[in-house]
Amino acid sequence: MIDTQAALRFRRLGIMTIFAVYCVILVGGLVRASGAGMGCPDWPTCFGQWVPPTHESQLPPNYQEIYAERGYKNTQFNPIKTWTEYGNRLVGVTIGIFIIFTVWASRIYLKGDKSVFYLSLSVLLITCFQGWLGSAVVASNLKPFMITLHMLLALFIVALLIYAIARSQHDFIAQLDTARIPSVIKTVLMVAMGMTLLQVVMGTQVREAVDLIANEHKYIDREYWRDSFPMVFYVHRSFSAFILFTNLWMSWKIYQNVAKGSVLQRSVFWLMGLIVIAILAGVSLDRLGMPAAAQPIHLLMANLIFGMQFFIYICLRYTKV
Repeated sequence: MIDTQAALRFRRLGIMTIFAVYCVILVGGLVRASGAGMGCPDWPTCFGQWVPPTHESQLPPNYQEIYAERGYKNTQFNPIKTWTEYGNRLVGVTIGIFIIFTVWASRIYLKGDKSVFYLSLSVLLITCFQGWLGSAVVASNLKPFMITLHMLLALFIVALLIYAIARSQHDFIAQLDTARIPSVIKTVLMVAMGMTLLQVVMGTQVREAVDLIANEHKYIDREYWRDSFPMVFYVHRSFSAFILFTNLWMSWKIYQNVAKGSVLQRSVFWLMGLIVIAILAGVSLDRLGMPAAAQPIHLLMANLIFGMQFFIYICLRYTKV
């Protein structure tokens, strides 16, 4: 028999860890939007120091030559960009600490559902790999493929955490009354998740193009960036309509056929809210001159949408829709 308080502690830690992962995604978006991705040209140190400098005078006089020899041309110390990227790394370390505590809390399931423990342990191992991948992203000088892989792995970590927590609550979720939900909904939901992942991949390509355009404009004159957008931007923008209507139909069918105030009803309500916010942020990027604050919000919403879709899918799976 699983101790109730221990199970509650695991669930709370797991949820806090999920929020921490989303925080690092948001901070990562801020890093990209501000052009601070190479604010620290080395890893795990930053300009060779565990705590980065605050002024260029704290660096060797020939630091630009040093980093040029390492493959980082035009390295220019900027305290704001450096500390923005350093903050991103600190949040990443915090996630690691949360995950360690989550794995420790999940040990109670070794006597019951061992999968919960092994899912939590897998999250820890994959997060370690994600940390290494982060260093590889820096070493690659922010190559688009590496950035996309880094983002998709973050989504996978969130999915595993959601699955571990949902599995620990299997008996509660299985009691949800989903008998009236059409069986096709689960298939539609899987398609919707695939569409979200595709949209995220296209979004990373758009962001890479925006980064190049931003460098050309020296991160000013944002209102003119749109004139240089690639074709993938217009595909990405149009595809959002398919995502909206697919999720709207699916959410309405679930909303109509579950108990009022149930977990599933609240989940589809939040899902649609997240999609609307993501679209509004995207519209602001398109029509309001690429405001810097809208980029990380747009990215965060996309990740939250996938997480909510995955949670709904697990609920439907456990109730055998």
